[in-house]
Amino acid sequence: MTFKAEYIWIDGTEPTAKLRSKTKILADGAELPRWGFDGSSTNQAEGHSSDLVLEPVFSCPDPIRGGDHVLVLCEVLNTDLTPHASNTRALLRPVAEKFAGQEPIFGIEQEYTFLKGDRPLGFPEGGGYPAPQADYYCGVGADAIFGREIVEKHLDLCLAAGLGLSGINAEVMPGQWEFQVGALAPLEVSDHMWVARWLLHRTAEEFGVSASLDAKPAKGDWNGAGAHTNFSTRSMREGYDAIITACEALGEGDKPLEHVRQYGTGIEDRLTGAHETAPWDQYSYGASDRGASVRIPWQVEVEKKGYIEDRRPNANVDPYVVTRLIVDTCCTELERRGQV
Repeated sequence: MTFKAEYIWIDGTEPTAKLRSKTKILADGAELPRWGFDGSSTNQAEGHSSDLVLEPVFSCPDPIRGGDHVLVLCEVLNTDLTPHASNTRALLRPVAEKFAGQEPIFGIEQEYTFLKGDRPLGFPEGGGYPAPQADYYCGVGADAIFGREIVEKHLDLCLAAGLGLSGINAEVMPGQWEFQVGALAPLEVSDHMWVARWLLHRTAEEFGVSASLDAKPAKGDWNGAGAHTNFSTRSMREGYDAIITACEALGEGDKPLEHVRQYGTGIEDRLTGAHETAPWDQYSYGASDRGASVRIPWQVEVEKKGYIEDRRPNANVDPYVVTRLIVDTCCTELERRGQV
C-alpha cells in the first residue's frame, strides 16, 4: 500500500516568487524524507550545479486527493543542507524563537483576483469596464459576484486540510476575493498561508481561470489587492500602552521604508493615498482609519487592548517576510520599554 505526498516549495522567481510542487509515492507509514529538484528550472540554481534539497517542514491532509494522501510544504536547502538564498522561512525562524515569550500572533487577510485570460473575472470579455465599484464588496447576485463556486470549493478544501482559515468575503472589485488565515503564531500563519495559496491556484486551475496576487490587477479607479496583516503580542492583548508602542515602533526612523520595500511587488501602484490606502512613502496610524498605514480597530480603541492592522502589505507579500519584520520591529521595542 502506498500514499501520495505532494511536495510544495517556493521558487526563486523575481520580483515575486511562485509556488512549485511535485508528487512522491511513499509506502504506508513511511516518514516524509528529504527530496531533491532541479533548481535551474525554478530560478534557484545554474545548470552546471542545479541540485537542491526539499526539507519537509509542514504537512497536512491532501483534500483534493483525499484518503491518506498529504500536502508537504518544504524549505529549500543547498546540498550542504544550509538554507538556500531564496529560503525566507529560515530567516523568520530565529526571530520567531527569540520573541516567542511575547506570544506574537497574526491574522493575514489575503486578497486576490480571478483572471480569465488577462482580464478580471466579471469584466466584459470584449473590452471595456463593468459598473463602478459600489455593489461588489460582500455582494450577492450574478450581477455583482463572479467566481463564488471557486471560492466555496477553495474554502472547503482548506478546512478539510486543517488549515487555520477564519473567513472569506467578496472584495471591492469584480472578481476580487479575500480569505483570512489566523490568528496563529508567525511560522504557523505563514505555513498555512502558503499552502492555502497553493490550494487556491490548484482549485482555480480546475475552473480554467487563474488566481492573481497582483497588487493592482486593474489600472484606474479600482481597488488594489492587499494582505492586511493583523498583529498582537500578549502585552498588546492586555493593555493599550503596548498598542501605541507597536504603532510608534513601525513608524520610527527608517522603519517605514524598510518595511514597505519588502511588503510586495508594485507597492507604489497600490499605496497611492486613494482606495483605502495611505501613500507608500508616508507613515501614519489611527483608530478606525482605513486611510492610515496602520489601523487601530474601533473595538481596540474602546476596550483599550487587542491588536493592530498593518494595511500596507501587498497581496503578493511573502508571509515569512512580513511576519519577521513586524515581530522584529515591534517586539524589540516592546522589550526595550519593558512592555512584555
